[in-house]
Amino acid sequence: MKKFTEVKELVAALEADADKFYNKGNSAAGTRVRKGMQDLKNLAQAIRLEVQESKNKEAAK
Repeated sequence: MKKFTEVKELVAALEADADKFYNKGNSAAGTRVRKGMQDLKNLAQAIRLEVQESKNKEAAK
């Protein structure tokens, strides 16, 4: 559950930069958004693997 909380915090942190990029045309903010989205992708993949591993452990019992 800790990683899921990290996802929510990361999305919240990116909101300001997304606003700067889309509404104000700040290209540096766009770079930060892209980096944050990559971090989000990696975190989501880690969560997927964690859930799958947990599911497999339960099925093996």
